[in-house]
Amino acid sequence: MSIMDFIGETTEYDKKEKYEARRPKSWLKSVSAFANGAGGTLIFGVSDDDTVVGLADVKSDSEGISEQIKTYLSPIPQTIMEIKKIDNKNILFVKVLSGNETPYYYVGDGTMQTFVRIGNESVTADSTTLKRLVLRGNNSSFDALTSAYRFEDFAFTKLKERYKVWTGNSFTEKMYQSFGMVDNDGNLTNAGALLADAAPIYHSRLFCTRWNGLDKSGGMVDALDSVEYTGSLIKLLEEGMDFIKKHNHTMWKKTANSRIELPDYVERSAFETLVNALIHRDYLIVGSEVHIDIFDDRMMIYSPGGMPDGQNIQDADIDMIPSTRRNPVLADIFNRLGFMERQGSGFGKIIDGYKSAANYKEGKKPEFYSNKAMFTVTLKNLNYKVSDKVSDKVSDKVSDKTKLIMEFIAEHNDFTVKDIVDTHNLAASTVRRILSKLVAEGKLEVTGNNKGRKYHVIKKS
Repeated sequence: MSIMDFIGETTEYDKKEKYEARRPKSWLKSVSAFANGAGGTLIFGVSDDDTVVGLADVKSDSEGISEQIKTYLSPIPQTIMEIKKIDNKNILFVKVLSGNETPYYYVGDGTMQTFVRIGNESVTADSTTLKRLVLRGNNSSFDALTSAYRFEDFAFTKLKERYKVWTGNSFTEKMYQSFGMVDNDGNLTNAGALLADAAPIYHSRLFCTRWNGLDKSGGMVDALDSVEYTGSLIKLLEEGMDFIKKHNHTMWKKTANSRIELPDYVERSAFETLVNALIHRDYLIVGSEVHIDIFDDRMMIYSPGGMPDGQNIQDADIDMIPSTRRNPVLADIFNRLGFMERQGSGFGKIIDGYKSAANYKEGKKPEFYSNKAMFTVTLKNLNYKVSDKVSDKVSDKVSDKTKLIMEFIAEHNDFTVKDIVDTHNLAASTVRRILSKLVAEGKLEVTGNNKGRKYHVIKKS
């Protein structure tokens, strides 16, 4: 049995060739980071290149490690030590459990620091991460905190309308407090502030863009449609879905007795994705908003903040991810409004929605990606075919210019080269070349010569 057999049992780990009693911070920062995150294992007696070195006095080292954890870490995290023999050499495994009393600080050398895992490194937590750890250690969350806003200064018509539609009952005054939106002194919680019609938390916004092409550099016309939404989370959800529906084109094919609709995107999957983005985003990250970016071949929904437990979703088994709610008050309210379920089945619904589509193919499966600062879901355009865009890839600039000219022609029956040049700031030689092609195709006719030359539409394209 090799060291890799044991390493494979844990997701997060650090290897230390030896126990350095005089430099405890060099390894205790990993203990702090593991306790602040999803847990992990320190392996003593193995070098960085996986060579098994072993510990000469493993019993003494284990006692020293245990004592220094108690001395330098506050609060003291829960650990489990186990000695294993590999190649007849003693290896010490120090398993650090994920803690509930975060943040776990290293206190020594005149400093007080807390650490988190970024990739395979243990780094000092920044101010935003530290706030998040403090909330977790207090068994609290951002949405449950009391805000600086008074309940009496805000209206909640969107909330009341949705509750009436979903339950058939009226939303009463007592419910604001029972829903966790107002505290005993009449102040809104952050959840209440996020659900108010004029939501005062500025960075709770939604940016929606339909880009021109396959990326954000679409040529002379980068964006075909762009809008920013503010207000209640319920409004953001409704407006975001309206934007998606606007750009979700549907094809169809006949069957013997009916027809099958073939939308670009599965609406239910898009809805689940947007709900998750709005409810589970990290509101401690200021200056970042939820984004819906629609390209020719895909839709990407971006949310600030990674997975609550710190893992990267692309490295995890989607079916095995436990339900972890960063904003439990908001999640509970959206459940009561019929927007989401408590069981945390959102990822499965996103994937299953796509798989049930009549035009689904295996290569169109939704993709999930996260890191410390972001979470994105990519929904593929089910009707997009790469072959449809081969000619565009040959000359993106020409196609962009042609498109602008064709749009101009669609709105004008008679025009000159100068008319198009002045409207779109294109080179006259380029305009003449494209118009000459349209004349040759029988779509335009020409009258006059030189500067007096005018073009007339024969058949609009």
